[in-house]
Amino acid sequence: MIDYPELAARIRSLTHGETDEVALMATLACEIHHADERFDWTGFYRVTAPALLKIGPYQGGHGCLVIPFSRGVCGAAARTGRTQLVPHVDAFPGHIACASSTRSELVIPVFGAERRLIGVLDIDSNRPDAFTAGDAAALEAILAEVFAAC
Repeated sequence: MIDYPELAARIRSLTHGETDEVALMATLACEIHHADERFDWTGFYRVTAPALLKIGPYQGGHGCLVIPFSRGVCGAAARTGRTQLVPHVDAFPGHIACASSTRSELVIPVFGAERRLIGVLDIDSNRPDAFTAGDAAALEAILAEVFAAC
């Protein structure tokens, strides 16, 4: 399991003073992805137009290039502004299979200053039921701290 306080401290050190959203996303995608073997794909989808996400920095195989807010787990997180913890992707209505190996997914909305939606952090696992509410809460706190000034 991830030592989230240690991960948060490492990310804090690496991102101190940085406000460029893409640079922050690239650093977090790398650090989070390599923190746990459960994470098969880790990356960001950025809000680039009203109700539209486009792929941003990520680690892992190819991802979907464009995801409307109306589709999939990432779209649901962006549309509702709430974390989506999906133990079995086949049971999620409208799941988009960007990778056939994905069995479970954790998608967290990313907010900047004044709760402006920047995008979502998408973490996929090739294991069913790979994520916990503890993972979600710890990652939500990291994202809130890192992107607060954006």
